Amino acid sequence: MESFFQNLNPIMQGFLATLFTWWMTMLGAAMVFFFKNINQRVLNGMLGFASGVMIAASFWSLLDPAIELSKKIGVASWKPALIGFLCGGFFLWSVDKILPHLH
Repeated sequence: MESFFQNLNPIMQGFLATLFTWWMTMLGAAMVFFFKNINQRVLNGMLGFASGVMIAASFWSLLDPAIELSKKIGVASWKPALIGFLCGGFFLWSVDKILPHLH
């Protein structure tokens, strides 16, 4: 049984998926309008959840494909992932040293 979404044009699928992610982000961001003060434990939980989602997204979208592709071309599977991770860390460290801080 095919769903309504599967029968759509791929461009429309991408558009609707983008709208869905925008809507969810907007709902999450709109929470600031409903709470004047927020409990520190709730805030910590929300930040922990967001960081977990970002770590999972970076692994499944970047690191896992790099490991799989390196296996296919005969390179040690850990090298591209390690090099990319270290380059990203070096970039963030460099930007932290170069850009002025507001405190």
